[in-house]
Amino acid sequence: MTAISLIVNGERVEAEVPARLHLADFLRERLGLTGTHLGCEHGVCGACTVRLDGAIVRGCLVLAVQAAGCVVETIEGVSDSGELADLQEAFWRRNALQCGYCTPGMMLAAADFLAHAPDPTDRAAIRAHLSGNYCRCTGYEAIIDAVEATARARRAA
Repeated sequence: MTAISLIVNGERVEAEVPARLHLADFLRERLGLTGTHLGCEHGVCGACTVRLDGAIVRGCLVLAVQAAGCVVETIEGVSDSGELADLQEAFWRRNALQCGYCTPGMMLAAADFLAHAPDPTDRAAIRAHLSGNYCRCTGYEAIIDAVEATARARRAA
């Protein structure tokens, strides 16, 4: 077991963890933050996306011990902060939620895109940025519509 200390959604967390415990499993099983989903467990589907020191990462590829000393933000923390309110509303309005399994990872990836893209209304760029997040229900068009609509609304505000 290894002692770790990190900040999760603004709160200091200290725990003893096995060296091979993945961050996504730690968040779900130890902290009860079940918005971080596990899909492929190979880093391909994006369902386990979280922020680690501000960068989006795959929680199934990061070990909990690697997050020691870091700031971790999950969908619960980012949602509670209100940062995603307009994006969540756009997803809802455009029916981009469907079953919801991919939604937490998709939201964090979309928020990352909106924060860093030179032109966040560029549909091809939205599609490319979200290409690492799989959705089996929506066909992606509604998701891209929601991200573009959020970018346009933010630009107009």
